[in-house]
Amino acid sequence: MKKIQKVNVVEAGLILIIVLGIMGVGVIGFGLSPQVPVMLAMSVVILWAKLRHFDWESVNSGIKEGIEKGIIPIFIFILIGAMISTWIASGTIPSLMVLGFKIISVRWFLPSVFVVCTLVGAAVGSAFTVSSTVGIAFMGMGITMNLNPAMVAGAIISGAIFGDKLSPLSETNNLASAVVDTDLFQHIKNLLWSTLPAGVLTFILFAIIGHDDATTSLVKINQTVAVLNTHFNISFWAIIPILLVFVCAGFKMPAVPTMLLNVLVTSAMIFIEQPSLPIKQLASIITDGFVAKTGNATVNTLLSRGGIVSMMPTVALIVLTLSLGGLLVKFGLISAVMTPLAKHLNSDGKLVTAGIVTCLGVNIFVGEQFLSIILPGRAFKKAFNDGGLANDALGRVLEDGGTVINYLVPWGVGGVFLANTLGVPTIHYLPFVFFSLLCPVLSILSGFTGVGLKHLQPKTKKVPSADLQNSSVN
Repeated sequence: MKKIQKVNVVEAGLILIIVLGIMGVGVIGFGLSPQVPVMLAMSVVILWAKLRHFDWESVNSGIKEGIEKGIIPIFIFILIGAMISTWIASGTIPSLMVLGFKIISVRWFLPSVFVVCTLVGAAVGSAFTVSSTVGIAFMGMGITMNLNPAMVAGAIISGAIFGDKLSPLSETNNLASAVVDTDLFQHIKNLLWSTLPAGVLTFILFAIIGHDDATTSLVKINQTVAVLNTHFNISFWAIIPILLVFVCAGFKMPAVPTMLLNVLVTSAMIFIEQPSLPIKQLASIITDGFVAKTGNATVNTLLSRGGIVSMMPTVALIVLTLSLGGLLVKFGLISAVMTPLAKHLNSDGKLVTAGIVTCLGVNIFVGEQFLSIILPGRAFKKAFNDGGLANDALGRVLEDGGTVINYLVPWGVGGVFLANTLGVPTIHYLPFVFFSLLCPVLSILSGFTGVGLKHLQPKTKKVPSADLQNSSVN
């Protein structure tokens, strides 16, 4: 790469505003699929880079470095597609639906869903896994009850994220604690100052909006249960795949081998239940998804999904988004805006607010959950310490402004995945993901009030300065 003049904050800010404008107007204004706006935004960044005399090697390097950060999540999403289709074919998701109708309060459905997803999320440590397994069953139940799909998705996602934040198995918890150099369990304990109040408030909100007279839904529920019992294997045997997820989580097995094992076990179950099933048909289910043929249009729509192919639009968007993020980081556009931000941070409240805003910005412009933790973590660690704040304080900021927000960005990795998996556009479910909306607000309040904000001992305050030399991920 040729040596060029350093990018100034005005120039970087203008490019970022144009990028955000293109994606925002395209996705929100015109309702386009995010792929095209993201490609257009990439074109603008590459054109600017050429005008600034960056060479093509730098452009290619930025794209490559961006995509590298998402290889494992992309593979996980492909496996989730295979897992969803086999879970339906084996009767696992239909069995969860029937069981759910029996044990979950229909009258208090949304708060019940929130609590169950929280418990499962805390056990398995993955919001993605919760949403794509029990979440799909709850979506089917909610739609059967004529509830607003966006509200049901909001309850599922809120519970899944809350549980994720309580779990020592969570990848983002482990990453955030590593980035700020603090003990994992101390990090989770410190998170409770914002996540626990956010969880309680979320439960109350869902109890208010989710309290409904279920009489009109009972007939449709009974019809759906009858169809599921007739056309699927409804039994406790069918729950084995979800129990396997818990067992793997107990042994701290990573996501990739857990899902591969799950697909293999579920495929074996399908063969046991249907010994005459051709291998080619099972391969088609894994590749193209399961197609329900029950004679009931609602059930067919709910349970015709999954498969590797179904994840390809998600994979394409993630590759494009990560490429755009890689270019923004490679050309210093993100760090150029972050650098002057730290010059006026002379109070706890300003430090916390700046950290939250930066995490939000990385989510919006880069769209990758891990980078929304890594980049601000590296940029603000020295600033927080110079300001007298402990590493735990920064760790909570990274989670409250980074991790939980990625699911609300239409072109973000989390947002794209959940919209595709649950069948509800990100913009539609966003207002109902109360947990993610409350966390950054409570974190900022903590910064200005000092409640739950951990300081260095002894507390020594200086005018902070951000260490932004390592703002790009190696």
